[in-house]
Amino acid sequence: MSFRGLATTTLKSAAVVTGVGAACVAYAAAIEVRWFTLRRVTVPVLPVGAAPIKVLHLSDLHLMPAQEKKIRWVNDLARLGPDLIVNTGDNISHPESVLPLLRAYGALLDVPGVFVFGSNDYWKPHFKNPAKYLLPANKQRHKPHGPDLPYEEMRSSFTAAGWADLNNARTSLKVNGLRLDFAGTDDPHIRRDRYAEVAGEVDPAADLSIGVTHAPYQRVLNGFVGDGYPLVLAGHTHGGQLAVPFYGALVTNCDLDASRVKGLTTWGYEGRQAALHVSAGLGTSPYAPVRFACRPEATLITLVPKALQSAPAAAG
Repeated sequence: MSFRGLATTTLKSAAVVTGVGAACVAYAAAIEVRWFTLRRVTVPVLPVGAAPIKVLHLSDLHLMPAQEKKIRWVNDLARLGPDLIVNTGDNISHPESVLPLLRAYGALLDVPGVFVFGSNDYWKPHFKNPAKYLLPANKQRHKPHGPDLPYEEMRSSFTAAGWADLNNARTSLKVNGLRLDFAGTDDPHIRRDRYAEVAGEVDPAADLSIGVTHAPYQRVLNGFVGDGYPLVLAGHTHGGQLAVPFYGALVTNCDLDASRVKGLTTWGYEGRQAALHVSAGLGTSPYAPVRFACRPEATLITLVPKALQSAPAAAG
């Protein structure tokens, strides 16, 4: 091949690569980021003979006031008839988002619920270098994004509707006739978690105990699992937000390994195990409004009875 032919082929290849890259960016920014989906999982953690409990896990809306499609989509989730709402934080990204958020939740606020906050409930996000997310969790610097968001207004609205505030707190709820105990922490990503304030073995009198946190850092997961919680719910990761097809996420934005970046997995600590559900969430920072191979999501978790244990053989 002549030099001119080689140069022409190289330019054509570069143009194809550039075109494919541009198409992927356009898809991630214009289509997938608004392509909301409902995930469904089943977790066997209830007492034998108990009726199932439908838990709607919501996380990381990062709601902006004009995001009407997201508002309508979330509002329509009430048709699922959930028995319990678990909200793992990062609800808003703008000072004027609280009323649109309450409109999005709508009839879901009439359902028993619990919530914790993430950093973007407290502080408005600002632009930062996206390469920061490729750093190990212990190399990142977590600073207030500022200015403050109206988190106290949001907190008051949630609690007035009957949702329990689990930011470094514990509570119990009756759901479908069962006693559910909860412990939660404030956001570990900005080091507001105070697990010592909720620490302690689960109460065997509860039908189920659930741990709730925004960011699934190992120190918090170890606390919950070490204390005997059989189910832990978290968000924060955005499922990696930009994933590689057929490979998965590259980062989790915390010290959780990428194999657990979203969905239902298992976390073990000191000989105990818990079901861990991490939501990929429904939004993004307004400064990085893209998703690729990682659709925005809510999850309907159906809690069902544990499998019957085989009876021991009778002595001969």
